[in-house]
Amino acid sequence: MTAAKVFISYSHRDSDEAWRKEFVNALEQRGVDVWIDEERIRPGDSISDAIEAGLRGSDTIIYLINPESVKSANLYFELGAALGMNKRLVAVVPQDIDISRLPQPFRVRKFLWRQSPKETADAFLCDVTGKAA
Repeated sequence: MTAAKVFISYSHRDSDEAWRKEFVNALEQRGVDVWIDEERIRPGDSISDAIEAGLRGSDTIIYLINPESVKSANLYFELGAALGMNKRLVAVVPQDIDISRLPQPFRVRKFLWRQSPKETADAFLCDVTGKAA
């Protein structure tokens, strides 16, 4: 089976950088090919071109939702591009967020409740592959 290829969308204003990095690490340890800007965009690269290439090369777009990200223009740009490319969209949602604040495309899809990074990675893999991680 080919490794899942995921693009991680997140707010740069997110205060939980440690959780995000541990989540990415947990996915990679489980064999997932992760595209995240902080690891894939090099100095001098066109940011918009790199993001577009990352979105196109991924099977699934994982959105790390927080109160700041739901107000981010970047989230809506990446969401629109992913919808236009018919990508699988998976939102990771904190327990304390008001679901009605989520963009409509997330409200009509099954999303993952944010748990520990490892538990969230396992839940993602279980839902995508149908097998426990």
